[in-house]
Amino acid sequence: MSFLPSSEFSPEDRRAMLTLARSAILSTLEKKSFDRRALASLASERACFSLRRGVFVTLEVRGNLRGCIGVVEARDPLGESIVHCAQGAAFRDPRFSPLRAEEVPGLQIEISVLSDVFPIDPGEIEIGKHGLVISTKGNRGLLLPQVATGNKLSRESFLAETCHKAGLPRDAWRHPATRIAAFTCEIFHEG
Repeated sequence: MSFLPSSEFSPEDRRAMLTLARSAILSTLEKKSFDRRALASLASERACFSLRRGVFVTLEVRGNLRGCIGVVEARDPLGESIVHCAQGAAFRDPRFSPLRAEEVPGLQIEISVLSDVFPIDPGEIEIGKHGLVISTKGNRGLLLPQVATGNKLSRESFLAETCHKAGLPRDAWRHPATRIAAFTCEIFHEG
């Protein structure tokens, strides 16, 4: 497992979260129900599972995006959200067909634990540090910070891509009625 720098979660916490995500996916593939009692036991052992935080689980198979599902507003404990998002990324991301058992050997899991979302001025956005949420007229788009770095986006390109994700014109971020918010992430992954 390799980890990106951070400060809140220990290496053991990170491994436990990645293991939980993989277990949730494998239990679904094996047509077993996920053992909620095991999750409760993990939560009592690792305080990180009891936190209420936004989280995204991103899946790649042999280096290609295979699914990404998350929650921005933390309603459930982190352990439950990781299970839900991992299973969602594997089996319910509308952009992809459900994960197949033969893909598991090439599966890599990345978890992004989000900070609270806060308003930000476009000039304050730092590529690689901030993820974005852009919303207006009932549309909302979100991109994680690693999208900007992975695609070598400038600040304006990142704003435009987030607008596009929201189904808005790429320059909608310039409109005064558009809300621009940011968050930071603690990101870690397998391999």
